[in-house]
Formats: sequence, structure tokens, C-alpha cells
Amino acid sequence: MPITRTAGRAALAAALGVLLLTAVPAHAINSYNATPAPERTEVGALVVQWDDDADPATPDRVDWMCSGTMLDGRTFLTAAHCTSDWPAGARFYVSLDQDVQSELDAARAAHPGDPAAVAAAVAVEGAAHQDPAYPGPAGDPHDIAVVQLPAAPVAARWHFTPATLPTAGLLDSLGPQGLNATAFTVAGYGTEEAQRGPGGLTHPGGGVRMKAPLTFDALNNPWVRLAMTAPQGNGGACYGDSGGPNFATVGGRFLLVATTITGDGPCYATNVAYRLDTPAARTFLAPYVTLP
Repeated sequence: MPITRTAGRAALAAALGVLLLTAVPAHAINSYNATPAPERTEVGALVVQWDDDADPATPDRVDWMCSGTMLDGRTFLTAAHCTSDWPAGARFYVSLDQDVQSELDAARAAHPGDPAAVAAAVAVEGAAHQDPAYPGPAGDPHDIAVVQLPAAPVAARWHFTPATLPTAGLLDSLGPQGLNATAFTVAGYGTEEAQRGPGGLTHPGGGVRMKAPLTFDALNNPWVRLAMTAPQGNGGACYGDSGGPNFATVGGRFLLVATTITGDGPCYATNVAYRLDTPAARTFLAPYVTLP
């Protein structure tokens, strides 16, 4: 059963890109078998501006929180747990820059004490819409959301080709043999796998768009589970990759078939991604984009 965040914990939870499913957190891109992804121009970072101390006299906080994908010129797909349970007045932005963390660092130096200017310097503001059925039961948490952006500022700032969505029931139609033979790729801005140091386990990195190969593990409604195990040549997702894309090459086409939601805590084994070819996902997306 998904555990929703309270407003008081929203900033911390979203900073980790966390949704709990049977007490297992969501995740981001590993260091092993992963490479930078400057060519994946449709993949972006969700940037949030919010009040993290309930004191109107102090500046709001601005940071990148999750990952996502442009579906057309103005629609950014992400996870509902990335856009929900924020303090009142939270503002959502999208950046398609390759290195969002460096852009934020430079903007903070240029606009000290002005969070709105920092956010505007790195990203375009939009309106978040999440599935009204979120958080649903474990059988389908409806963990899907979009951020609707003004098309002109996005086009003026970045050049990209929107992702291609799958047809209804595509993953089911491939069958076990087809899924096992399918090449999967995960992308996002998240941190690396758990690393042990003097202070205990940490997840370094984050804020740079990366990609990694995955292989098929299991399929059900609403999940596709993808193996991240290094010996098989896989990489995978980790904290901050929530909402980010899982692509599949099917019939020579590079398709956005699922979004990262959860996985194992250390980010070594399995990426659990929300399918986009199911009736529930397509029903949510239909008002915002043209479905294949």
C-alpha cells in the first residue's frame, strides 16, 4: 500500500523522490553501466519552489526533485508522488538542461535570497495535475501526473523531440519471449547506488541526466519490473529518478513504456516502473496528449 506524504514531510520525501510500496523506496540512475544522456533531450527534471519552514519572512527553497519526460511541446510526464502533498503555494517548474544541479548552483549565486528568480533562471513554470485516484491501492496506485507548461517559453529555451507513447496493451502483446528480447533504457537525474563511507550509507551524485540499460524481469498490472543487476550489464534507477522514463525498443521504435516509481533501497536490484500502456494510465493521459 502506498504511503502518502504529509505536508510537513513533503520537502524531505520529495527530495529523495520517495514513494513507499511495501516499505521499499523509489530511486535514480546508478554509476555502474550508466552514461551521460545529452541526446535524451525529451527527459527533464522537476524543479519545485516551496516554503520549507512556514516562516513567510524567510525565502522559499528551490531544488530539483524528480525526473520526467516531455510528451509533446507542453506536457511533462512525471509521478504523482512527486507533485503531491506539498505546502500551500508550492510552484512547479521543468528544466530540460543536461546538468540541472550546476544550473541551480549558478542561479543561486546570481540571485541570492530570490527563489523565484533562481527557479526562473533554470526552468519554466507550469501547472501540475495528478491522477485524481492517487494514491490508489497497491494493485494500482495511480502514481502518475503531468505538468502543463506554456509551449512558447519551452520552445524558445530547448530543442527536443517528444517521447513516443506505447499503444494500448503493448507490453502484454509482446509476451514473455518478446519481453525478454526487448532492450530497455532508464533515464533520469537521480543519485547513485548506496555507497558506504565513514558516515554510513550515502547516495552521491544527482542532478545530471544519465541513462542505463535494463533487462526484463516481470510484468503485471500496473507494473513492469526491470532488472538493474550489474553482472548482466545493467544499470538502473535510484533516488530522484522517480517519474523518469523507462524506454523500450520495440519494432525499431524507441518508446516510452513506463515511469520509475519504486525499487530496492540500495538501488542495486530492481526498477519498478508504472506502465503507460494500461487502461488506467491512458485514461489519465487522454485529456492532455494525443494517444497512439
